[in-house]
Amino acid sequence: MPASYAYLGPEGTFTEVALRTLPETATRELIPYVSVQSALDAVRAGEAEAAFVPIENSVEGGITTTLDELVAGAPLMIYREVLLSITFALLVRPGTKLSDIKTVSAHPAAQPQVRNWLKKNLPDAHWESAASNADAARLVQEGQYDAAFAGEFAAARYGLEALESGIHDAENAQTRFVLVGRPARPAAPTGADKTSVVLWQRDDHPGGLRDLLGEFATRGINLMVLQSRPTGAGIGNYCFCIDAEGHISDRRVAEALMGLKRICLEVRFLGSYPRANMKPGDVQPPRLGTSDEEFVSASDWVARCQDGRF
Repeated sequence: MPASYAYLGPEGTFTEVALRTLPETATRELIPYVSVQSALDAVRAGEAEAAFVPIENSVEGGITTTLDELVAGAPLMIYREVLLSITFALLVRPGTKLSDIKTVSAHPAAQPQVRNWLKKNLPDAHWESAASNADAARLVQEGQYDAAFAGEFAAARYGLEALESGIHDAENAQTRFVLVGRPARPAAPTGADKTSVVLWQRDDHPGGLRDLLGEFATRGINLMVLQSRPTGAGIGNYCFCIDAEGHISDRRVAEALMGLKRICLEVRFLGSYPRANMKPGDVQPPRLGTSDEEFVSASDWVARCQDGRF
């Protein structure tokens, strides 16, 4: 496998900045790709060891392109996550004034994060979506658009200047990025992990979602993300993308996954990996009997009963 990481490019994206926070990138070739799909396909094809892509932001929620790529196609696994605080700069060609701007561009996920600023400062500007914020900067450099919302660090790379900086509608906005590779044994638990899965129901019935969530609730497992995505099989057909606290090697998490496997049409395991903030998850009080120790003790008791050792 090539010692390279694919990422959503071109150079100068927030994705690249977040990726470079991983220590191992010092020994990897970092290759930009034009889309999330092409970066993940490079991993599936064996052209890259892993891909680094955005999956969620704190303003708009899940990055649907990434979620849909993980739901469909050959299975992939998440191995790491990174949180990056996001603020935008308005990048323009040198000499451009605010009154000159008629068109602006950025990745679609950026629009909800600058919508109010845009309405207040450039109410008549026409928005054009780009494959990434850095690609929007490149298009401004080429003269296709007047301005781009991107990281201020991208200005020098594309010969632009920041007309405005520190732009954000929501304080403390963050984007979550994930390192995705081909399926393998998950890393050892750290005590501050999360587990990601995709669930498909066998059929649509009253209480169906409750049944799925009950597998987590009865074991005291906290859910961090719950999102539905269309399956493509028609209106009303959805699968559920879930992030839960804990690691698959935790007894209570493993038993929840086994329960889901019994009742779901399909379960896709997307990995167990360290949480970016390394904050340990908690068994939810006041529910009793939900610690790993209690699950192990109960399992040992059943084994003794089966052996006549009770």
